Amino acid sequence: MKTGAPEVDLSALADLRPYHLPEAPAWWPPAPGWWLVALVLLIVVAVTAWRMRRRWRRQMAARQAIRELALLRQRQKGRADAAASVRELSRLLRRFALAQFAHADVAALTGDAWLDFLDHHGGDGRFASGAGRQLIEAPYRETTDVSVEELVVLVEDWVQRNREVRA
Repeated sequence: MKTGAPEVDLSALADLRPYHLPEAPAWWPPAPGWWLVALVLLIVVAVTAWRMRRRWRRQMAARQAIRELALLRQRQKGRADAAASVRELSRLLRRFALAQFAHADVAALTGDAWLDFLDHHGGDGRFASGAGRQLIEAPYRETTDVSVEELVVLVEDWVQRNREVRA
């Protein structure tokens, strides 16, 4: 009489090998999705570096102009000739405008047209009808009672406002 569970021959199980896990996946080459992520990341880094370099180069003229204005301020303290300082400011402003704007738009401007250009590009009327008017009048006078510091501040403000322009 048989009752319960069938008998199992355990000797047959002794010949089986133990189970094993599959090998870990190799880290190289990465899956296609990781190649895509790396490509997108590389493009983002390259575009960011290109934009930063372009911005740095666009602002190079402004940095140089600000340095020259600081030197002019120091030289002005010991100088009695205000007309010479105004001429230097005028040359500096012209060089900066030529560096930032199209040569054809700036090079031929003189007198009131030059002051109007400066006002149109951030001068807010301070060149044609304000202290900036001295840029075209003071260099040709024998004696000047020009506030050079006021002109330096005006030119510095104009340079700061046009620091990113590159037409």
